[in-house]
Amino acid sequence: MKKNLLNIALVLALVVSVSCRETKEGAEGAADAVENAADAAGEAVNDAADAVKDAAGDAVDAAGDAAGDAVDAVKEGAENAVDNAKDAVNDAAAKAKDGAKDAVNDAVDKAKGDAKNAANDAVDKAKEKGKDALNSAVDKVKKDN
Repeated sequence: MKKNLLNIALVLALVVSVSCRETKEGAEGAADAVENAADAAGEAVNDAADAVKDAAGDAVDAAGDAAGDAVDAVKEGAENAVDNAKDAVNDAAAKAKDGAKDAVNDAVDKAKGDAKNAANDAVDKAKEKGKDALNSAVDKVKKDN
């Protein structure tokens, strides 16, 4: 645009410095130069509009791609969170199962021990009562004889 204005100023300077006849020819040349400059300016405006339109389209495409990438990243993050939660639940369930198994085994072992002790106590008491009964019977037989 500046170049076109400089060209117009140059043409006008030439027009003033030449003779009338040349002035007429220079004026026609200046008119052509002004017309050419106006055409060039119109084309430059059209080119700039096209460039802005293309840039806006590219920006929209880039924003769409970025949004798609963001959605994919969020989806992947959510999937990872679900997988991690699933793993944590499975680990907790396995630990709970192992803990329950250990508790049951401990309870069974304690019950076995308690039952064995109770059985031994019962056998000892039965032996004692049997021995006492036998001794009483023996004493009774001895008295009767």
